Amino acid sequence: MDLDTLLQEATDAVAAAPDLESLAVVERGFLGKKGSLTAQKKLLGSLEPDARKAAGQALNDAMATVAQTATERRTTLAASAEAEQLAGERLDLTETMDELQRGRAHLVTQARDRLEDVFVGMGFTVAEGPEVESAWYNFEALNIPEWHPARGSFDTIFVELGEPEQVMLRSHTSPVQIRTMENQKPPIYIVAPGRTFRTDTADATHLPAFNQIEGLVVDRNISLGDLAGTIESFVHAFFGGEVETRLRPSYFPFTEPSAEFDISTPDGGWLELGGCGVVNPNVLANCGIDPEEWQGFAFGFGIDRLAVMRYQLDDIRELVNNDVRFLRQF
Repeated sequence: MDLDTLLQEATDAVAAAPDLESLAVVERGFLGKKGSLTAQKKLLGSLEPDARKAAGQALNDAMATVAQTATERRTTLAASAEAEQLAGERLDLTETMDELQRGRAHLVTQARDRLEDVFVGMGFTVAEGPEVESAWYNFEALNIPEWHPARGSFDTIFVELGEPEQVMLRSHTSPVQIRTMENQKPPIYIVAPGRTFRTDTADATHLPAFNQIEGLVVDRNISLGDLAGTIESFVHAFFGGEVETRLRPSYFPFTEPSAEFDISTPDGGWLELGGCGVVNPNVLANCGIDPEEWQGFAFGFGIDRLAVMRYQLDDIRELVNNDVRFLRQF
């Protein structure tokens, strides 16, 4: 067969090879030991020396051309095969990306942050303290005697650490007030938000672990009127100017006089928000503050209940169930 014709057949066959396996078959058919081009070498022996040299050079050039063409075709087929494999292994993450949503602060955290902002705007600072306290900070310094019902196991969760003192999970954030008065000279204007613990059974209105915020002011010439004005300013800043407040006489060992403070509701009724009063002189004295020179007032209420009121929830337990479907609404 004419060498030019054979070369054309070889290059056409290489170009038409659909995959790497087919290309290998074509290469063997033309360049292998028994290939068509390789067989042409056997015919060179029958030629004259000058003609043999020229024919041999032409055959080598033809085989080199086919080999180069096959290399280029192999590169193209390999790239195509790799692209096809990658396409087959590609993962579609569109659905996963669509499901991603930004998180948001919990309802209680939202309420706490808003409360802190309101009181900081009124000139208070935020104070914090440990959640595990001794009897001195949780009871005694607050003028709560040993016979008081709050000191029993029916209300307080005790921690068995042994001697030398009785230890418990704090039942209010009032110990933060004591620690502040022990370590800071008056005047004092603080709010103390934090988690507290009691032996309550969880129901629609109670939780055994809940959040409180308490306020304390210690300064000269402080009266019950200052307390009433502070509560009214807070309520208007948090709930709106249309909400009214009132104080009702009550009793707490750590304040004298003491009161419960209520806020008005849209239906014309009243809703209890928390307790308050003028700081008992014994509490000031227990903290090394002269009650003849300094006076104070304190107040406190539950952050969880405030969130329930603000968002009109039917059950306070929704705040701890951690149902994402519920939490995403706020």
